[in-house]
Amino acid sequence: MNFTAALIAEFLKGSVEGNPEATVSDISKIEEGKPGTLSFLANPKYEKFIYDTQSSIVIVNADFQPQKKISATLVRVKNAYESFAALLRLYDQSKPKKSGVSKMAVISDTASLGKDLYVGEFTVVSENVSIGDGVQLYPQVYVGDHVKIGEGTILHPGVKVYEGCKIGAHCVIHAGAIIGGDGFGFAPNQDNNYEKVPQVGKVIIEDHVEVGANTTVDRATIGATILRKGVKLDNLIMIGHNVEIDENTVIAAQSGISGSTKVGKNCMFGGQVGLIGHINIASGVKIAAQSGISKDIKEEGIVIQGSPAFEFGPYQRSYLLFRNLPKLREQINELERKVEQLKQ
Repeated sequence: MNFTAALIAEFLKGSVEGNPEATVSDISKIEEGKPGTLSFLANPKYEKFIYDTQSSIVIVNADFQPQKKISATLVRVKNAYESFAALLRLYDQSKPKKSGVSKMAVISDTASLGKDLYVGEFTVVSENVSIGDGVQLYPQVYVGDHVKIGEGTILHPGVKVYEGCKIGAHCVIHAGAIIGGDGFGFAPNQDNNYEKVPQVGKVIIEDHVEVGANTTVDRATIGATILRKGVKLDNLIMIGHNVEIDENTVIAAQSGISGSTKVGKNCMFGGQVGLIGHINIASGVKIAAQSGISKDIKEEGIVIQGSPAFEFGPYQRSYLLFRNLPKLREQINELERKVEQLKQ
């Protein structure tokens, strides 16, 4: 399907600079632009590519001031990144969606199925499962007993949802994710062996949550592990038992949250962040990559870094010092030698 610059600008509520009849049928990175494709420029470090790109149309911020002549037609918008994301969503929604139930799927007679479903090959839907309208279960998905899945939710290949868990509407669970595996609960006995503590709780995932590939969300020991509305988890994340993550918090890859920790709204965690169990993180907290959190964070909106983590600004200043510790040690040793010489 072809789209003109004028049509794109109208959809994005932007303005056209150049040929309003310029046409695109595909998208490309600005540094790899080809004729007939649409690109965007949001990060200033990529500005150099806009002067040579072969893309026919480029979305830019309204305040962008080019330093050279640009051959591409520009669509100026308030926020180029958000606008391009909106177009990608439209493009994705325009693609044909899979539908129908494969004859090679196994579906219990006691399951309640909504309309317009897709259930792929070798997918298993167990007893007393409730599935809403428009749900897509790709091949080799396992849905355990008494699971509830809200309308429009997508489970990609190989997702496993254990018994009793609840997934809200319009969620996306990526390939290999496991929802509701046992929490890590073991109690030492008198013989110095470990006895498993039964994990009888569940996982509750609210609406519009996205869970990345091979991420695990453990069921609660008692009660529920909860991902609130709008939470976004990257790939390869571990969420322990009885954790609660509040609305619109985003967490990058390889992070881990230990059991019974509670995270507030609108938090942002970088990659490989680790949190110990039984702590509380205030809303709006930002944690830099590879940080370790060992105690409550009570101040909302604070930015922290390090292991153990503390405020971002002091950490950066401290880093300038401890990276030079070997040099400082040499200077101290030299001063000590001179003091000894003076004493003699």
